[in-house]
Amino acid sequence: MADKCNWTGASGKTYEYEIFLIGINWNDVAGNYIFAKQSSPGRWESIYIGETESFKDRLPNHNELPCIRRNGGTHIHAHVNSNSRARLDEEADLLASGKTPCN
Repeated sequence: MADKCNWTGASGKTYEYEIFLIGINWNDVAGNYIFAKQSSPGRWESIYIGETESFKDRLPNHNELPCIRRNGGTHIHAHVNSNSRARLDEEADLLASGKTPCN
């Protein structure tokens, strides 16, 4: 079972994500994702926040990987979510909560 991390949006809503190393094989499912680096034990910094119809299609060759790597990205936090409107709302909420150098 993957480790988990909670991310809080600007609205105050909390979203639970599973943590994976960059480079794993992904399933063909929709959801939200955060490229991140660990700043200290149990603390994460977001580098890029997004949403997709397919983790399998989007994440392996993400167009922002060079920026993500330059900024220390090592992990992807993923939240499966099949509802397109909810994914867009979650992405906007999280983006509004702070800086992401590659968005």
